Amino acid sequence: MTNKKDNIFSKTFLIGIDSDGCAFDTMELKHKECFVPATIKYWNLQAVSKYARETFEFVNLYSKTRGINRFPALVETLRLLFNRPEVKARGLVKPDLTALNDWISRETKLGNPALIKEEERSHNPIIKQTLEWSLAINAAVDEIVGEGVPPFPFVKESLQKMQTQADVIVVSATPQEALEREWKNQNIDKYVAAIYGQEAGTKRESLAKSIKTGNFNPNNVLMIGDAPGDLKAAQAVNALFFPINPGAEEESWRQLFNEGIDNFFNNAFAGEYQTQLINKFNSYLPTIPSWEKYN
Repeated sequence: MTNKKDNIFSKTFLIGIDSDGCAFDTMELKHKECFVPATIKYWNLQAVSKYARETFEFVNLYSKTRGINRFPALVETLRLLFNRPEVKARGLVKPDLTALNDWISRETKLGNPALIKEEERSHNPIIKQTLEWSLAINAAVDEIVGEGVPPFPFVKESLQKMQTQADVIVVSATPQEALEREWKNQNIDKYVAAIYGQEAGTKRESLAKSIKTGNFNPNNVLMIGDAPGDLKAAQAVNALFFPINPGAEEESWRQLFNEGIDNFFNNAFAGEYQTQLINKFNSYLPTIPSWEKYN
């Protein structure tokens, strides 16, 4: 976590914002150009690359699991992939992910630093393979995404409006270094009090810690996100939630800027307004993949 000052919380309201796919239009770029090629290469999926890509994108972009941490997402992708009839027909052998599942179940700070320690401790080949895969993704993101992806329209304007009454924090499952670089490169890090990446823990943990540290009333806490996991994190700490709807990001940010922030500051957010937002958000992403519907 990066704090911009020692006493980072000083205002009445707290607003948490997810980064990839929410503040920045990097979700599709990172997953399609960085995550997918690394997954095919490091998990030996060349023979089923078409199905691997479709499955990976469903898990990470186009379903209720959108936005989850990369390691549980990998496990879910491989589970769905190796259950597909097309993959079974090709005779591929699913890797034994027992060691990875065990690590995920007991580690809350699911990032490369913790995985490096686990590999040094266990010398498990699957943990080593997972680490190589994850490091390759980070290298690809550094090379391909670089410094050129700006935030969505109305993000900067919204941040400027938020900080008049709220302490703003970044709450993301993206690696810390990438978050800090992306927010700094676009000159919007100055609007946030702190940045919490995957190494800081889950989104729920980062929100809960901030609420406790700043002694915020939960009614004065808002989480902004584009994935069901963001909604769950908000609900877990009794915070409010404003969705950035996948595929309608600019419209969502415009609505947040024009009315959502004002409703939050004026105590007119909870209730009917919040319910309408969440109902619309829940209609965007499916649970069952299309290939299972038709099999």
